[in-house]
Amino acid sequence: MFSRYGLLKSELFTPAAIRESAPDMLDIRVIREQADEVKTRLKARGGDHWKLIDEVLACDEARRAFETAKQELQNKRKTISKQIGLMKAKGEDSTAIEAEVRAINDEISKHDTEAEDASTKQTELLLNIPNLPHSGCPVGDSEEANPIVREWGAKPEISEPKDHVELATKHGLISWDDAIRIAGSGFAVYRGKGAKLERALIQFLLDTQTENGYEEVNVPHLVLRECMEGTGQLPKFEDDMYGTEPSGNDGRNTLFLAPTAEVPVTNLYRDTIVAESDLPIKLVAYTPCFRREAGSAGRDNKGIIRMHQFDKVELVQVVDPETGFQALEELTAHAESILQKLGLHYRVIELCTGDIGQSSAKTYDIEVWAPGHGKYLEVSSCSCFGDYQARRMKLRFKDKEGKNRFPHTLNGSGTALPRLYVALLEQYQQANESIRIPEALVPYFGYEYIS
Repeated sequence: MFSRYGLLKSELFTPAAIRESAPDMLDIRVIREQADEVKTRLKARGGDHWKLIDEVLACDEARRAFETAKQELQNKRKTISKQIGLMKAKGEDSTAIEAEVRAINDEISKHDTEAEDASTKQTELLLNIPNLPHSGCPVGDSEEANPIVREWGAKPEISEPKDHVELATKHGLISWDDAIRIAGSGFAVYRGKGAKLERALIQFLLDTQTENGYEEVNVPHLVLRECMEGTGQLPKFEDDMYGTEPSGNDGRNTLFLAPTAEVPVTNLYRDTIVAESDLPIKLVAYTPCFRREAGSAGRDNKGIIRMHQFDKVELVQVVDPETGFQALEELTAHAESILQKLGLHYRVIELCTGDIGQSSAKTYDIEVWAPGHGKYLEVSSCSCFGDYQARRMKLRFKDKEGKNRFPHTLNGSGTALPRLYVALLEQYQQANESIRIPEALVPYFGYEYIS
């Protein structure tokens, strides 16, 4: 059975039973002992990933068999080596028995290669298996099954609302023609008060989240391939990413433009062991984000709703595994605090099993109302990943008993700028087509209206 925190109920998950081990994306011990339940949880996501579990188990069984055979041969070699020593001490001919040792060495080398091949295949499979959804996730096939958790504020009453493209164009805030001239479609150039509004929002977001207890960090905008694998963007979403520095026989990219600050910020702790006293770790960062948006043709690409480059302020937490899903409620509230301070109407939905992200165990999406478009736009996605990312990154913490354990990681947009920008323009448009600036933002922007 599954616990209320979405983990399989097993002694494997008790603090006393967790041991340091080679990192698996999902705990291989749980897969071995509770394969049927793991498959059931993966089936709830839809797709065929659950079928990979049998392949993982086959690789695991083969690897363990090769390693057992290797150990038996090593023990045999040790015994024979002692015999050779005794024979030589007596002046006896050990040629034949030395040939046997050489044959054993060849067998050991063969089993080494076989075990390594099985281990490599198992790792490749595990990299492609998504996280187990939280036991409380709504079950569903698509976003239509996502329940509304709560709403905040009321929709502003606007007669014949204009969309952000009309408003930004009228006030000279954004130029799409300039962006096309520079980089092509899917980009924007903010000008004058439009650029200042973007800068004001970034500063407001950072200040709000540092007040909420996050340490601000400034990180590189390029990340290594292993960082992308660590947080789960690769291998599944490589076509959506801007990769650079192809190398090796396979021509794989080794460096990427960060698709979200989640990647560099969470990977600050990749391959490290932190002290339990350091938890929880709470970080906030502003970065530009870069995405190809492969496969998004036909989706709503009007204005700045979906772009190849956009600004975002990201929240990241690393916490004790006992508090991961409680921390998700806190992190989501911190993202919501932005919209509340700005007085923007929004709603929170919980993603169902068929809509939740590859690495996430539980996710809340925050959707802000855009009256000019007549619909809600996702402005933040807040997720708890359990220990899924920590295992991929080899991120551990040392508990009070001195044992290394995997923490839970979380992240959420606090928030994404383009859609926040859209909602602000559209919800605060006035009858005379000016735009009122929310009171909390005026000290950052310097004006009460854009007119």
